[in-house]
Amino acid sequence: MDKKRKRIVVFASGSGTNFEEIVKKAKSNYIEADISLLISDKASAGAIRRAINLGVVPVVINWKNREEAENKTLKILQIVEPDLIVLAGFMRILSPQFVSEWKYKILNIHPSLLPAFQGTTKAIDLAYKHGVKITGCTVHFVDESVDGGPIIIQAAVTINDDDTSEKIAEKIHKLEHKIYPWAIKKVIEGKIKIEGRKVKIIDEETTNDKEIIKKEDRENFLQEGILISPKIKI
Repeated sequence: MDKKRKRIVVFASGSGTNFEEIVKKAKSNYIEADISLLISDKASAGAIRRAINLGVVPVVINWKNREEAENKTLKILQIVEPDLIVLAGFMRILSPQFVSEWKYKILNIHPSLLPAFQGTTKAIDLAYKHGVKITGCTVHFVDESVDGGPIIIQAAVTINDDDTSEKIAEKIHKLEHKIYPWAIKKVIEGKIKIEGRKVKIIDEETTNDKEIIKKEDRENFLQEGILISPKIKI
């Protein structure tokens, strides 16, 4: 492993599609860091299989007792010494003590436009049931609250009258795979400045930004009612 490259540890509980996208972006050097480890609370998580296939070491930690699980996790992190922790569908709430030890070094993605539908694992279903016309996803720093940390970037999808909850989820997942690697890239490159609750992007123009969303992808997204933040250049 290149010692000059920064290290990222990903936490995941589910299928691992965001995890896989992050690993691929790191392998292509779009994200200039190594994905050093995957930590999961579920031995059956699809992310475990993806990690093995992608050459990332997976570690499963029993999370029935949060204090014990976090102590084990902290010991592992002390060995790996990651520069960033990325929560990619990790369905556990980290304690304030854990978060404080890694202040502004933990990212999360939430499938809503925070603070709407905050603190729930059913944000997409709730958006559908509430009949909102626009929803989306948010990448934010993790703080002691639940889904309440400083927001890095958001992207939105419009909800059509004939959209099902599954269709809304499909739209949102497409966006997640674009904006999460982008946000991770900016943090790794030191181009994020936090001022209170506001997050500013420093020198956001980079050559690789043009590769995030190709013109034809953006056109397809717009046809599906997917709105991209102007912070992402094409």
